[in-house]
Amino acid sequence: MDKVVKIKNDVYWVGVLDPDLEYFDIVWRTPWGTSYNSYLVKGSEKIALIETVKEPFYDEYIDKIKSLVDLKDIDYIIMDHTEPDHSGALPRLLKEATNAEVIGSRTAITFLKGQINRDFNSRVVKDGDFIDLGGKTLRFIMAPFLHWPDTMFTYLVEEKILFTCDAFGCHYTPKHLFNDLEDDFSDAYKLYFDSIVSPFKPKVLEAIEKIRNLPIDVIAVGHGPVLRKDIEKYVETYKKWSTYDTNTKKKVLIYYVSAYGNTRKMAEEISNGIKDSGVIDVDIYNAKAVNLDDARDKIEKADGLLFGSPTITGDAVEPIWDVIDRINPIKNKNKPAAVFGSYGWSGEAIPLMEERLKGLKLNLVEPGLKINFIPSDDDLEKCRDFGRIFASSLV
Repeated sequence: MDKVVKIKNDVYWVGVLDPDLEYFDIVWRTPWGTSYNSYLVKGSEKIALIETVKEPFYDEYIDKIKSLVDLKDIDYIIMDHTEPDHSGALPRLLKEATNAEVIGSRTAITFLKGQINRDFNSRVVKDGDFIDLGGKTLRFIMAPFLHWPDTMFTYLVEEKILFTCDAFGCHYTPKHLFNDLEDDFSDAYKLYFDSIVSPFKPKVLEAIEKIRNLPIDVIAVGHGPVLRKDIEKYVETYKKWSTYDTNTKKKVLIYYVSAYGNTRKMAEEISNGIKDSGVIDVDIYNAKAVNLDDARDKIEKADGLLFGSPTITGDAVEPIWDVIDRINPIKNKNKPAAVFGSYGWSGEAIPLMEERLKGLKLNLVEPGLKINFIPSDDDLEKCRDFGRIFASSLV
């Protein structure tokens, strides 16, 4: 799509496509590429631009806008979110759109000052504020932490269009822009939620509650297809993914690595101690044999985490570090955790794992347990007690 696309009456998509993007923010896979969606809204008196695009696409972006309006006629630039894939073109744009006022949440304007590094005309808006363009009213809905603290939605009242920046979008390169004209992009929708949005599930539910009673014909997202069909399905899917099931038994995961079976024996007896509670399920995994993406997802859903490793050359071993590296500190903050392992003469694996888990904001509910060489019967009973104590932190 190298041309402007009309969304509704006097509302236009002026974004750009990035089909060759392989990773977003360095770490997130984007196998379908992405789009950077920006929208122009023309009222009878004023013109507003909603979001910009990533800076390298500036020339293509500006050509689209100029096909509709003179840049000096833009009155407002609405910044629902200020991550550089949304705001990258803004510094250059402001040099040409000299009459534009930048609109955003207080946090958004603060962030933009750190990006633009010069004075610019701006206005802070709050929940319920609105701007009249002349026959088109933009109302602002604060939605912080979806997925940055600056985020807000913009609702175009007369056309029933909700502009949601990163919420309800996906990294996917649309061929025809609208969801009802695209091939199945459900995998991209789920991957985007898991990668970008899922650390902020409570904020998703808060935002959905705010828009619950709005009549919505179109959700104009920041990335991927614009949603104009089955809108309720996409919103309800977000709600489902963001709602925790509180009716199931608590789940504890134990990840271990064992060179000679000693740490494995500890893991098994710790598991037995946890199961003694009668109300907690335990899954044990050899860290050498797990799929790390699956481990990340399981860790997020777990109620408690334990990690076991022997000490080899003064450290915990690589497979356990690989699993620990999948812990997202936002999703798993304050989650109960503990460490254990066998050792020969030093035992550094225990304090090193504890230090890393503390850095990831997990709650270490008891000091790490280390057993010298092969665990005796008394040692195994210590392991079982270790599991019982851990279970008590969850019930």
